Amino acid sequence: MKPRSRTGLVVALLTMSAGLLSGPAGATGGDVPTVVRTDAGAVRGTVTGELRTFDAIPYAAPPVGALRWRPPQPVTPWRAPQDATGPASACPQDANPEAPTGSTDEDCLYLNVTTPRKPSARPRPVLVWLPGGGFFLGAGSNYGPGDLVTRGDVVVVTVNYRLGIFGFFGHDGLPDSGTFGLQDQQAALRWVQRNAASFGGDPGNVTLAGESAGGMSTCAQLTSPGSTGLFAKALMQSGSCAFDWPANGQYPGQGAGAPWLPQSAVRQVGGEVSADLGCPGGAKALDCLRALPASEVVKQTLSFVSPAYGTSVLPENPAAAMRAGRFHRVPVLSGNNHDEARSWLIAFGDDRIDAAAYHRLVTDMVGGSLAPKVEAEYPLARYESPAIAWGAVTTDRIWSCNQVTTDRQLARRVPTYAYEFADRDSPLTRAFPGKVPLGAAHAMELPYLFSLGGAEFQFTPDQRRLAAQMVDYWTAFARTGDPNGPDRPQWSPVRDGVSGLSLAPAGQGDIRRVDLAAGHHCGFWGSL
Repeated sequence: MKPRSRTGLVVALLTMSAGLLSGPAGATGGDVPTVVRTDAGAVRGTVTGELRTFDAIPYAAPPVGALRWRPPQPVTPWRAPQDATGPASACPQDANPEAPTGSTDEDCLYLNVTTPRKPSARPRPVLVWLPGGGFFLGAGSNYGPGDLVTRGDVVVVTVNYRLGIFGFFGHDGLPDSGTFGLQDQQAALRWVQRNAASFGGDPGNVTLAGESAGGMSTCAQLTSPGSTGLFAKALMQSGSCAFDWPANGQYPGQGAGAPWLPQSAVRQVGGEVSADLGCPGGAKALDCLRALPASEVVKQTLSFVSPAYGTSVLPENPAAAMRAGRFHRVPVLSGNNHDEARSWLIAFGDDRIDAAAYHRLVTDMVGGSLAPKVEAEYPLARYESPAIAWGAVTTDRIWSCNQVTTDRQLARRVPTYAYEFADRDSPLTRAFPGKVPLGAAHAMELPYLFSLGGAEFQFTPDQRRLAAQMVDYWTAFARTGDPNGPDRPQWSPVRDGVSGLSLAPAGQGDIRRVDLAAGHHCGFWGSL
């Protein structure tokens, strides 16, 4: 079986697309401690400006050798303070903008903790960030949470978890096939429960958050028995339990699907890949596979980008669990970007999409009998170009309305706040210039919350104000479960229908209340 191909630009956008007392020793920031004792040993971080940062803290033993494709195991305690002044390796993945040379280092189960420099009389809320990247790339250390930490007065933890074939491989000899990456996330959350207080955080006030695959992971953890009690709130950006896609909707020739697969399907792929790697079935197959170098195994990583259900980690499809109301009762903040699917236009020829191509793409996606209905709902005369029209069709069908579906299911049982990021001129659009404007495409909101890969992006004054308001919303939600506060418009929870906030700078409508279901034709898609 050959790995699925990915377009370079799409990969880049996906990537953009984590109680003991502190020890007094090692302080280099005046009286600010740079050594903190965890349950496994002390770590020595850095103090810079208004931040304390502790990178590359191990939360599980290296999953190497006999521990490859096993549940995360406890770390071996250490005596001397461990260096936590620089990031750990990204988990194994092909070369991409987050890991330009790729990675074959399986010793990657580390997290990073950033806190305000100034001490607090009360424990601070903790936000745990799961990076996106399609379940096959990404690294927690690429997300700099400085504004969230200093302006929002929270502790932020960013996490590495196993990806691709190392995180989601399936085999008949592995009881928890297809879930090792999700198990890593739970191990990181358990670490936070044990150690948050050492960094000034409140283990009883943890928000699990992520974007794209990180958002989908967050929704999966909402339905997983193993994450019970590990977080008090959930924040999903551009990823939900209901996420799925029709045939030819994300990429030409791609079949219909969803992020989640039954374990039997993941195991079947695992058997095929095992043979491709020279390890045929039988009692010794796993020994053979574990003996292979990571550099050989990673070549098949794109064959495993789907968490498996029908397991102890995910007993059922997260979409079905959400429909049935079988999820943890915590407040949720959930949203999308207005033009999500424009990130994928390049796969369809972007500026080469003319009226004839638009008709063909719609027909390929929904079939000849339904195509006229879709084209009537999305007439070309309404859009700047056929490419923009196709972007609207696929944004609504694949991203927005699936998020709306999950929001409705959540709102029946827990406080749920819905949003849409709508700045069509995000600084990331300048990083990916093209003939078709990206608008508020997938991942374009990330610079408003994080520095990415150490880069600080240039904002206009209106965008800087929007970024500050978003940080205030996000961190207020992490603190109380309610994003509201002074100096920003009121954000009401989802009631009947799905209304939420459109997050745009002044000049593009500013922050305002919108009907997300109506704006993205969700009634129409539901009728099909």
